Amino acid sequence: MTTIPRPDLAARPHQLSVERDMAASSAALYEAWTERFDAWFAAPGTVLMRGEVDEAFFFEVHFGGERYPHYGRFLALDPGRYVELTWVTGAGGTKGAETVVSVELMPHGAGTRLRLTHAGFPDEETAKQHADAWPEVLAQLDKRLMGAAH
Repeated sequence: MTTIPRPDLAARPHQLSVERDMAASSAALYEAWTERFDAWFAAPGTVLMRGEVDEAFFFEVHFGGERYPHYGRFLALDPGRYVELTWVTGAGGTKGAETVVSVELMPHGAGTRLRLTHAGFPDEETAKQHADAWPEVLAQLDKRLMGAAH
């Protein structure tokens, strides 16, 4: 099997990092990031995803009557601990740039500390938009997973 090269982010140095203490378990969070995007982020019925390295994925987000396609591929996986994937969206997102999202999952109390790094933005403005959005997205992730557990 041939491994597809990682994106070269040298020309796109803008990145962000967000940490959040999550009530959900690392196993549930890992599954959400590798198999169940429609449980917390994607529009139901739009996910094409298999959580394996070098596997491509697709999903849509629906917001304000518009559809926002997201594409990517898994770069590295360590079950219950780490997910790394590429992330490509259009004009309102990454502006077509192949960015890289890394999600570290660390046991913390009864839950998990999640550290997300999103790198490879074409400009500071796009990185800032994502830095503002990811905390809300992660809060929704935890809320949806904990709601599903009860």
